[in-house]
Amino acid sequence: MILPAVRDPRLVTIRRGGTLTDADHHRLALWAALCAEHVLDLFEAARPEDPRPRHAIERARAWVRGEVTMTQARAAGGHAMGAARELLGAPRHAAYAAGQAGAVAHVAARDLGAAAYAIKAARAAAPDGDADAAGRRECQWQRDQLPDPIRELVLDDERLRNEICWSVFTC
Repeated sequence: MILPAVRDPRLVTIRRGGTLTDADHHRLALWAALCAEHVLDLFEAARPEDPRPRHAIERARAWVRGEVTMTQARAAGGHAMGAARELLGAPRHAAYAAGQAGAVAHVAARDLGAAAYAIKAARAAAPDGDADAAGRRECQWQRDQLPDPIRELVLDDERLRNEICWSVFTC
């Protein structure tokens, strides 16, 4: 569960009645793709022959460039989540991060899904006793990547949704 019961209008595009500009929607998608890509090797080490998570990240970026439709990016995200289903631990979370990144084109609030799953992947891949520290390092790395125009929006959204995102945004 990463989405709230009531959608935050700041994460809904203007054309759908919210306040999110297309430029900021694109920034959220690029940030989510970056978060997912940062842990993608954890999936690819387990399933090097499966391109679905990498493809979802690529489709998210292609959507921002106007090269694919929202539907194509969202579908790629769904396929990446399919790649996660039969796995456990870090590879599973990394594939889900990629799937969420692909889905940002459809629902901007999925950006935190990509980030949260990436943190979960980093935690799961950490040596025994280092999971919490690894999660905090990943969280801080993500925050360091935030573009200034969306920084406060994302940080506030992390605060608001931390509990439903497995409390991973405490860094």
